[in-house]
Amino acid sequence: MPDFDLLIRNATIVLPSAVAEGDLAIADEKIAAHGPTLPGGASNTIDATGLHLFPGVIDPHVHFNEPGRADWEGLSSGSRSLVAGGGTLFFDMPLNSSPPTIDAASFRQKANLAQALSVADFALWGGLVPSNLDCLEELHACGAVGFKAFMSESGTEDFPCVDDATLYDGMRRAAALRSLVAVHAENNSITKTRALRAVAEGRTSSRDYLDSRPVVAELEAINRAIVFAADTRCALHIVHVSTGRGVRLVAEAREKGVDVSCETCPHYLLLTDEDFETLGAAAKCAPPLRPRADQNELWSCLRAGLIDMIASDHSPGLPGMKTGNNFFSIWGGISGCQATLPALISEGVQKEKITMSLLSALTSQNPARRFGISPNKGCLDPGADADLTLVNLYSSSIVSPEKLLYRHRHSAYIGRKFDCSIVRTIIRGHTVYMDGEIIPPQKARMIRPAIK
Repeated sequence: MPDFDLLIRNATIVLPSAVAEGDLAIADEKIAAHGPTLPGGASNTIDATGLHLFPGVIDPHVHFNEPGRADWEGLSSGSRSLVAGGGTLFFDMPLNSSPPTIDAASFRQKANLAQALSVADFALWGGLVPSNLDCLEELHACGAVGFKAFMSESGTEDFPCVDDATLYDGMRRAAALRSLVAVHAENNSITKTRALRAVAEGRTSSRDYLDSRPVVAELEAINRAIVFAADTRCALHIVHVSTGRGVRLVAEAREKGVDVSCETCPHYLLLTDEDFETLGAAAKCAPPLRPRADQNELWSCLRAGLIDMIASDHSPGLPGMKTGNNFFSIWGGISGCQATLPALISEGVQKEKITMSLLSALTSQNPARRFGISPNKGCLDPGADADLTLVNLYSSSIVSPEKLLYRHRHSAYIGRKFDCSIVRTIIRGHTVYMDGEIIPPQKARMIRPAIK
């Protein structure tokens, strides 16, 4: 009998501390070994000459909007887009689906749909809203990876933002469960007041929207969340940090012993406020795109190891929600999960802003460790799930609507050249994407965080 189920030969393997030529073997859905010229045979062999082998991307922040709003995206099209971009595992956020994931019943409903429809493995966030403090324990028991709260309005009426008392109490309860709270950190009073004033005065352009969500609104909310986390001893995660100043608040708190992490997104690293004014609705997000100086600071923070991970914050909407001249009423979300790895390789690795090993840590190892799913996910160590992607760094393509697998093929990256291509995505040893085609998958698995 063959020694392995799959043997990948002659790859350039991206490891945490090095990039090395070699082979990788898979048996029983796990990585069996990697190294130069592995002995033995396999039922299937892939010649990966000229290709780089990365751990599969873990995207801890997507909105696939199912159940209830599958016409916005859906678990099927969303997960297909993810694997086409080299992703192997996503964490779906609790809002935008209807009902939102704020109790055990809604959690189980979404989990059942994901197991039936997704082509990638998945984990689910639970929500933290003013009405569900007594549901956090049951969400945790269901396997929620953590609890997501909005410190400013979420954009959907059925997922209200938290007041300070709710956030503080929610953190106390999460800490008792040894779970984690993630926050969208913007000061609601600042953003809401400035938005209402602008609309009342007829100022609804893209620049008016940018001005309504200043950096100070983000910094104040990050700082407030950190104070609550320090007092409650709750693990805290700040999502989609848009400035280096925000990252440094997190880093300073961590140095003082606060258990806090943060993520940024590809769109903050590739696009600026000027791009938003050019691209329009496709590039609207919250917090908004920032000036070039803030973007340069984010890259510096990445190189300094101050940012824990990069997530897409894939947040699509119906085409009609992304049109119009009133930038306060246009849906604020960027479709991006298919672009994360190509964008970061092109802008980060190819332009020598970050190394391949650091990119791998930001998109695989670090999220797996932070959210308690390591060592089974997020690495190429023997015994880990065989989740990986093969990438050609010597090819390039222009992002076009016909190449996107999103339900609605709009993206802020359309027309942009990416200097790489995803050749194959493998989940637990099974190819799910190859050369532009989705391969009929094995059944998706829900991933639960380890008990801390």
